[in-house]
Formats: sequence, C-alpha cells, structure tokens
Amino acid sequence: MWLLAVLTLADSARSFKVPLAPGESLAVAMAGAGRSVVLIPGLFGSEFGFRQLVPLLDAAGYRTIVIEPLGIGSSTRPPRADYSLTAQADRIAGVLDSLGERQALIVAHSMGGSEAFRLAYRRPDLVRGMISIEGGPTEAAVTPAFKRALRFAPWIKLFGGVKLVRRKIRSMLIASSGDTTWVTDDVVSGYTAGAARNLDATLKAYLAMANSREPGKLWPHLADVRCPVRLIVGGEPHDGDVNAAEIKLLQRTVGAFALDSVPGAGHFIQEEQPEAVVAAVGRLEASLARRP
Repeated sequence: MWLLAVLTLADSARSFKVPLAPGESLAVAMAGAGRSVVLIPGLFGSEFGFRQLVPLLDAAGYRTIVIEPLGIGSSTRPPRADYSLTAQADRIAGVLDSLGERQALIVAHSMGGSEAFRLAYRRPDLVRGMISIEGGPTEAAVTPAFKRALRFAPWIKLFGGVKLVRRKIRSMLIASSGDTTWVTDDVVSGYTAGAARNLDATLKAYLAMANSREPGKLWPHLADVRCPVRLIVGGEPHDGDVNAAEIKLLQRTVGAFALDSVPGAGHFIQEEQPEAVVAAVGRLEASLARRP
C-alpha cells in the first residue's frame, strides 16, 4: 500500500497524518513491535495522554497505534465536517484499512470508548477485543453541560484565550481524578497543546461536535458487538464517570462483557495507574485465548 511506503520514510517517532477526505486528516503515532494495540483518546485527550501507557505496552510486546479522531490532538479541525461518533468510528476504520490492520485490540478512553463500540459492531473484521477506559455507550459527542458551556465560546478569547482554557482544563482534570498529583503545569500544557496551536479552529470543532447528529442509536447494536469487551472504571468518586444505567446496559447486551474497577483512580486511569490498563489488556488476551 502507498501508506506503507510512506511509513518507511517517517521520522523516528513514526508520527504522521492519514488523509481521509478533503480537509480531514487523522494524526497517527506508532511505536513498538508485536501484536497491535490501537489507542483512541477522548474529547480532551491526545497522543500525549497515553505517554505513560505506550512504553508499558511496548515493553509488554505490543505495537501501539495512537489514532487521534478528527478535531482532537494534532488531527485537522474542519469546521463543517461530520463530527458524529459514527463518522469518527468510520474514520478510525479508514486509518486501520490504510495501515492494513485487522483484528487489533482497541483501548479507548472516555468518548473514544463510544467510538470504539461503534467501530466494533460496524467493522468486526478490525476489532479482536476492546477495552474502554471510563467510556460508556454514549449517544452524543459532548455532554449537555459542555454543550451549554459552548454558548460562551465567542467570549473565550476576550476573557483570557488559551490561559482561560488551561485553567478550565486543569480544574476538569483535578475534578475527574482520584489521585490528582499527576496534574502538573507541564501536563496541563500537554493536554491543551492542540487548542493552543489554533484556538479558533478548536472551538469551531467543538461547536460542530455539539451540533452533530447521529445517524442512529448505538444501544440497539450493542448485541452485535461480538468481541470481548472490558470496561475499566475508577474506584474513587469523580466527575465524568460511567453511570450505573450504562453499565447495566452493557452487562445486559454485550455477550462477552467484563467490568474492572481500579481502587484509588478516577477518570484518567491511564494517567493515574497505567499499570492497571496493561493488566486489563493481559486479562483481555487471556479471555481471547479461551474463546473457541
């Protein structure tokens, strides 16, 4: 494939972009060697958010492929694109097709989990098993509270711009964590790097996400997810958790479903306790080995 030839010329970090449509390119970062684990960040995440998890997976014998959805991280931010979760899942499938990947393990965080569920039922040839870190079967790209906050998007530059965004992200990271010691100035800068590069484009992309419409509901298709699914949730009270109704829905509909709770952690388990995510990958592999 043409993309494989491009990869041979990529830099040592093996970071590149995959064009999928005019103005739509997804940022990809690859590392390690072995069986493929695809990492999908959530709404406020990026490749940066997996910086602790990737080396551990590499050391465990996996090749990691971080795919940043449209409008996230270093991916492009076209203001009029389809930012529905279904469209995002289809773009991730397009990247995996370009890479020649089949039957990968998917590890997704937060909103990325809902995209992964859609990927699993729409393209079962691409997904061997999936782990959702604090990501339930949500039906909308942004929460109602975030959508209401976006009404003030035109005023953000006037009232502080990127500095205001960094303060809000810091508050969100702390409120969402069980152990908040990982939230440092450098980490906040890393999580807001995409917005800092182009704040206008980021805000327009968020508005487009808030206004996106799904072509159909996810929940009727959860029974079509045939691969094993593990949901990892933080054991400490925190913002952004997966609610009990979503967990019951997954337990009732997904054929091979398991729930892991990580004591002391909150929403960002890959930051607070990345070893717990690697352990969950091991348990997923073990369950796959037992399947006929």
